[in-house]
Amino acid sequence: MASTRNLKTYQSKRDFRESPEPRGSVSKTDGRLYVIQSHDASRHHYDFRLELDGVLLSWAIPKGPSLDPSDKRLAVRTEDHPVDYGGFEGVIPKGYGAGTVMLWDRGEWEAKDDPREALEKGELKFTLKGARLKGGWALVRMKGGKDGGKENWLLVKEKDDHADPETEPGERWTTSVKSRRKMKTIADEGQDLKKGKRYSPGGRAATKPKKSSSGQGGGSSGAKSKGKNAGTGNGGMALEFIEPQLATLVDDPPEGEEWLHEIKYDGYRIQAKIKDGEVRLISRNGKDWTDRYPDVAGALKKLKIDSAVMDGELVALDDRGHSNFSRLQQSQRKGDVSLRYYVFDLLHLDGKDIRKSPLTDRKAKLADVVPAKDQRVRYSDHIEGSGEATIEKACDMGMEGIVSKKADAPYKSGRGRGWLKSKCVGDDEFVIVGYRRSDKRGRPFSSLLLGAWDGDELVYRGRVGTGYDARDFDELGGKLDRLSRKTCPLADPPSEARRGAVWVTPKLVAQVAYTEMTGDGLLRHPSYKGLREDKAAREVRTGSPQPGDGENEMELENVRITSPDKVLFPEQGATKRRVAEYLHGNAERILTWLADRPLTFVRCPDGRDDECFFQQHHTASTPDEIGWVEIEESGGKTARHLVISDARGLVAAAQIAVLEFHLWGARKDRIDRPERIVFDLDPDEGLDFRDVRAAARELKDILEGVGLKSYPMLTGGKGIHVIVPIQRRRGWDDVKAFAAGLARRMAAADPDGYVAQASKAKRKGRIFIDWLRNERGATAIAPYSPRARAGAPVATPVGWEELARIDRANRYTLDNIGARLKRLKSDPWEGYGEERQSVTDELLAFVKAD
Repeated sequence: MASTRNLKTYQSKRDFRESPEPRGSVSKTDGRLYVIQSHDASRHHYDFRLELDGVLLSWAIPKGPSLDPSDKRLAVRTEDHPVDYGGFEGVIPKGYGAGTVMLWDRGEWEAKDDPREALEKGELKFTLKGARLKGGWALVRMKGGKDGGKENWLLVKEKDDHADPETEPGERWTTSVKSRRKMKTIADEGQDLKKGKRYSPGGRAATKPKKSSSGQGGGSSGAKSKGKNAGTGNGGMALEFIEPQLATLVDDPPEGEEWLHEIKYDGYRIQAKIKDGEVRLISRNGKDWTDRYPDVAGALKKLKIDSAVMDGELVALDDRGHSNFSRLQQSQRKGDVSLRYYVFDLLHLDGKDIRKSPLTDRKAKLADVVPAKDQRVRYSDHIEGSGEATIEKACDMGMEGIVSKKADAPYKSGRGRGWLKSKCVGDDEFVIVGYRRSDKRGRPFSSLLLGAWDGDELVYRGRVGTGYDARDFDELGGKLDRLSRKTCPLADPPSEARRGAVWVTPKLVAQVAYTEMTGDGLLRHPSYKGLREDKAAREVRTGSPQPGDGENEMELENVRITSPDKVLFPEQGATKRRVAEYLHGNAERILTWLADRPLTFVRCPDGRDDECFFQQHHTASTPDEIGWVEIEESGGKTARHLVISDARGLVAAAQIAVLEFHLWGARKDRIDRPERIVFDLDPDEGLDFRDVRAAARELKDILEGVGLKSYPMLTGGKGIHVIVPIQRRRGWDDVKAFAAGLARRMAAADPDGYVAQASKAKRKGRIFIDWLRNERGATAIAPYSPRARAGAPVATPVGWEELARIDRANRYTLDNIGARLKRLKSDPWEGYGEERQSVTDELLAFVKAD
């Protein structure tokens, strides 16, 4: 079929003298490139692209793709893009689409039927073979089809092994598949696209795409697999590399029976893939190291399993039986030096993905798989509970430290709080940023200058002048020469670093042992242990807490928390760290109610007992992780209102001491269409909480009588919020009129019990039914938000039956909310999101009737 595609619309919308985007042309080859680009334009969205007839068919997905088959994501058809656009990543400075573009996913796609006929019919089913998204998907055109001249489609995940209702892809994967950079780094550094080159699904630049053996073309199936797909194309090996779960560094290990504690090994993180007698050993950055360690691969081959993916650490043992990274380095030069592969997790077994099983179940299966007497492959055992005793014993034995893991947690790729590492002495990776020349013959340097990334800045961490042997000098000398540069890569280097320095491009990573880190971040008594080939320099961040470092910082979601031990709730001694960890640990639950809605913060920089203030507008000092939406205010002026969309935004809010989150009743995409009604039952001082409970129950019955289902929430103060979810059909005036009318009818029916006016004088002995939270611009406390009150209470959704057993509105606090959430067998607001009710003309007439 001859192509009828053209790029006139695409090219007419852009000024290529200003924009680094490729001008492009219709390709003459029939490829099957698939791309998703995260686009931080005036509104953040994801651009979904499929190659067909020499162009990239394109859809804008406001919320990004979902792995939940029941979740249908809006996809707005946009103009066709050139195939060259599939490799674009960078910053569009101004004009159409201005903003930062990240290459979020890339691979191949395959239509299940004729794609042209399917597009015409409005139902395109296909399979994705991306670095992140895989399996069956469908694009379905909506009836009516067009909004403002654009076609509206729905992107839906099919039910298969790659479906995952519990994972939000946009939150799980936040870096580029091309450059491994985050959005902010791309915004700072810009694009690196070489114009005129076409980017293949494997990430290689090629002037002509190769046809695949299947005849679909556009892929790299004829090439050897590299990087993240290492080992998938050899001898039928098909188990894919899984991004490893990473531990967060903490000062002290956690306590409690829900934690398991394992020895922290000093070696290379290795993922072992076994299938049909074949073995691949893959490093943490996706490189195939099977040929480096054939004896370990041979031992894994002997395991009596059909297929498996294991996670573990490859180590070399010293004379004391301890893992020793320097010896592991020597094994490459001298051959076997007592190598061991300690396996601590099992991700796949005999064709089944078991990552969602609790850790204890996975380890039990792993113990059955690994022979107890095997000299090469060892099961990494653990101790339950007693974290403090475990770290003390590990340190007494001269170990590096321990890793503490949630016993009942699934395996989650990336860094998080499910795994926590505690160290005995400093032993970390540092970026080599330069060196000082040596005056001794045969030595290319006297010491290496070290740095680490702190946010987007490379900061100085000191120099290391001991621990080298002759082979180290030979190996490093040539590498340093090739990387030499004139400019210093460090941000604000001290004079001690600049003196006699020869600077190098920061690409090499050194493993360095040290006794402690000083208050200004410099290493004490460092000793070189070797180069790390399994870690990229951009990954090296040592700004998080170190034993004895004296720095008062921590990091969550790559967001720096300063002064984490500052007390924000004096009665409990609850610190900024505690607030940040609560928000981070419960981000998914909190964001269900808070994400993408305009917010007002209550900030208490010096704790709740000191001065607190409200903030509703985004200012120059607001952290970058917190977004905004432009809203028209009175007088026709517009202002940027605060918005949080992900876990990083919550952590950033903790950093600026936000102790309360108050939200609008509408989302940012339709700000004039509220999606809920809030009745705040606020009792007079003399009333008991039983009176508030009874009022909430009566209000529930009245609402049910007019056909509206409601949900109760403890406010964390004195009262209860009764919340009615509604469809976004009416404007603020109608919703406010209904809420006010119903409140007034209740007050008229029982004037001794209720009042519908805000007057303090009229409230005595009564419950104020506050309906004023249903106005445009008014806010209400968000579900699961802390409160800046004595006792550190948390606004908590509850069920109606449960409410009858609760004795106060501040029942749940930062101290006990975790236990409550863990105890829940179902969501107390189950069904909230499925309600299809609204404010009708009949309801408005009802509340206005005498």
